[in-house]
Amino acid sequence: MNSPLEPNIFPAETPPTGAPKNLFRPSHPHSPVSPPPALSSAFSKIHIPAIFVAALGTCALYAEAPKAEAFGKTTDGTAVEVFTLTNANGMKLRAMTYGAIVVSLETPDRDGKSADIVLGYNTVDEYIKDTPYFGAIVGRYGNRIANGKFSLDGKEYTLATNNDPGGIKCSLHGGLKGFDKVVWKGEGLVTEDGSQGVKFSYVSKDGEEGYPGNLTLSVTYSLNDKNEWKVNYAATTDKATPVNVTQHSYFNLKGEGNGDILGHELMLAASKFTPVTAGLIPTGKLLPVAGTPFDFTKPTAIGERVKSDDEQMTFGGGYDHNWVLDNQDGTLALAAKVYEPTTGRTMEVLTTEPGIQFYCGNFLDGKLSGKAGKKYEFRNGFCLETQHYPDSPNQPNFPSTILKPGKTLTSTTIFRFGSRK
Repeated sequence: MNSPLEPNIFPAETPPTGAPKNLFRPSHPHSPVSPPPALSSAFSKIHIPAIFVAALGTCALYAEAPKAEAFGKTTDGTAVEVFTLTNANGMKLRAMTYGAIVVSLETPDRDGKSADIVLGYNTVDEYIKDTPYFGAIVGRYGNRIANGKFSLDGKEYTLATNNDPGGIKCSLHGGLKGFDKVVWKGEGLVTEDGSQGVKFSYVSKDGEEGYPGNLTLSVTYSLNDKNEWKVNYAATTDKATPVNVTQHSYFNLKGEGNGDILGHELMLAASKFTPVTAGLIPTGKLLPVAGTPFDFTKPTAIGERVKSDDEQMTFGGGYDHNWVLDNQDGTLALAAKVYEPTTGRTMEVLTTEPGIQFYCGNFLDGKLSGKAGKKYEFRNGFCLETQHYPDSPNQPNFPSTILKPGKTLTSTTIFRFGSRK
């Protein structure tokens, strides 16, 4: 079990809670000459060739791995591919190799009508031109690092300062060319429960964006028939380095481009949060949410207190803060629930991470138009980014984000979708 002051690091052969097991054990448990036990038993009383039974069992239980499709090229001519995952309930997720970006996510409402509920674009060119991290994997360090500097093992490292909230510079989401702006290797797969998935792999070289160590990272998306989009992370390094990778999708459960998200009702399983300075860097304190606009321990409309004159709300221009989740032991636990009353769509977030960044689209301003041609106006989307805390490399009292050689960092987040009448 991890201590609260250590990252989620386990031996390399141990899969994280909820991870697709075949990522760690490539062979299938039922070979063509050994049918699943239930099928063997069922067919033992009738004389059907064993090879037919094995084939029937495999076909019934396991879907086809999604195939790569062309999705354009980057400015240097690198090909970009997209993978489409589906389940038995009409959900569809499309993700591309550029930035491991989730391009679209279709889920049904209470009447069975599907809509795309994540913000984004129709072409890779649009993502390259201008995006506030729509749907991307961000890193090597998601969120902010104060002044673009940190010290590790007696050496100071300097990062690009690509963000300046309140006029105070910091490094944000990995720097000028973070993981959201590189082309990953994509591989379609099928998990042991028969879910379609895609594994994205990337090697971040020693010194890339100022970070030490060659970091080998994989992020696997899968979509099962419980309407769960699972995100599994695994990383190793050859030199100690901070790692804090997260998924940065913007959600609107009414459908992308269909207005603001202020009527969405949010619950966060967090009784504390990390207050920030005017530069949106944590002060180092953990404060109770009780009696503040940050109390989402009971379902509350996002817009109910978003205009509060609380100093923290002024600093963030609304909600753009890290909540300290009540579960701190590294096991998979509920972090958030969201309900959208007009469509009935629901979303739950479960994670092994100790924190979650809730951002309510304060910097969306109508300059960007999405997949349906509609402008993304102020607060037309929200993010729930599971993570370790911002600026942890400079905050000794925060859970550590330092990954060391010989260790494997693993993390799991699940987005579970449904609807209510």
